[in-house]
Amino acid sequence: MTPNNIVNMAKLLGYDVIALTDHNSTLNCAAAIKVGESIGLTVIPGMELTTSEDIHAVCLFPTLEKAMEWNDYVDNNRVKIRNRTEIYGRQVIMNENDEETGEVEHLLIPATNISIMNARSLVKDFGGVCYPAHIDRDSYSILSVLGEIDPYCGFTTAELADISRADELKNLHPILNDMKLVTSSDAHYLENMREPSASIELDELTAKKIIDYFDK
Repeated sequence: MTPNNIVNMAKLLGYDVIALTDHNSTLNCAAAIKVGESIGLTVIPGMELTTSEDIHAVCLFPTLEKAMEWNDYVDNNRVKIRNRTEIYGRQVIMNENDEETGEVEHLLIPATNISIMNARSLVKDFGGVCYPAHIDRDSYSILSVLGEIDPYCGFTTAELADISRADELKNLHPILNDMKLVTSSDAHYLENMREPSASIELDELTAKKIIDYFDK
């Protein structure tokens, strides 16, 4: 799952745009964006945030600069536990040529100090959009942890791992009827990347336009 492999696989599969959302980090977004620019594929810089409740949330940003500012904010709001590479593997930072340029020493997967209740408003302050990830899963999802999506969170979008469950979940959680529902491969390996299955119409293919669409 190097920047080149991810972006070029997305191009081969027929995507126009992808988002790179590593756990609690945006440090590999710069490389992926550069690869995307070289082959004509838009890469949205993002992060899969682990909130203080152990809920995963997708965070997308209009520019790399804003994503990196958010990365610094998250880095200052997470517990620093040294990574044990023999258990969790290395957390490598790469450039657009898939050359190693650094390594994150502290484990990225633990929960941060950022609550799901404040995640959307905080990310919005950085120009981005935030929405709960894979809400239909039995772990690390807002429904499995809290049982419901509190209107206070202000979410306008929610992500399902299995979009075919949309009607079922709308019946169980009426708040979803007023939200955009999206799906994603949540790919951690190249073989998990699947062919495009959905589309939206935009007058301009940019991260900012997509963020605006999800945040309305």
